[in-house]
Amino acid sequence: MWKWLHPYANPENSYRLAGKLIPWFATFAATLITIGTIWGLGFAPTDYQQGDSFRIVYIHVPAASLSMMIYVSMAIASFAGLVWQFKQSGWAASAMAPIGAVFTAIALLTGSIWGKPMWGTWWVWDARLTSELILLFLYLGVISLYNAIEDKTVAARAAGILTLVGVVNIPIIKWSVDWWNSLHQPSTIKITEESTMASEMLYPLLTNMLGFSLLFTTLTLIRFRNEILARSAMRPWVKELAQKQLEK
Repeated sequence: MWKWLHPYANPENSYRLAGKLIPWFATFAATLITIGTIWGLGFAPTDYQQGDSFRIVYIHVPAASLSMMIYVSMAIASFAGLVWQFKQSGWAASAMAPIGAVFTAIALLTGSIWGKPMWGTWWVWDARLTSELILLFLYLGVISLYNAIEDKTVAARAAGILTLVGVVNIPIIKWSVDWWNSLHQPSTIKITEESTMASEMLYPLLTNMLGFSLLFTTLTLIRFRNEILARSAMRPWVKELAQKQLEK
């Protein structure tokens, strides 16, 4: 069933496939983010309670959602690397980590900006905010651990274990507003129930969420290719590739 994946266990094949996919993902990401942002900021109706300040949702929600999604993706990649000894899984996880940290920082920053007019303060030790801050520290811990160990095989294993331990924080972030009294508003986008956001506001938000997801994919592929080059620097195909670049 999974035989079609076997050729991509070869770093050279993975490198070339990622190179072919990057322009497509980048183009769709730029298109969707442009459409979603213009649609949300310029054409979505004003919220009857929050006024125009709600429009930060078109950046905050995609960033916050991705902060969790990326960490789960890292955990899956780390699990695959630890259990099946698939070395490229560790490279993929290390490629995702800085991107996830940036999206988490954006979520915290935009959340503070949004919280000031709504709550009257930039920060409260709310369950959702606190667990999101812990997520940022987890990302930074994984990045630091991976870079602190010279042997990257050992580094990937250690960072993978930390990633798997930290994944327990994800359901806390997700359901903290339901488990505890919270200033943070409940989720407005629901899968099993009808969303509480008006469709005129929801559709540009979903467009941006998809666009930001494709942006994450693009950046991950770029960083993944760099990881492959760094870990395969002595391979003949990498030397040949470098020679071709020098000749251009």
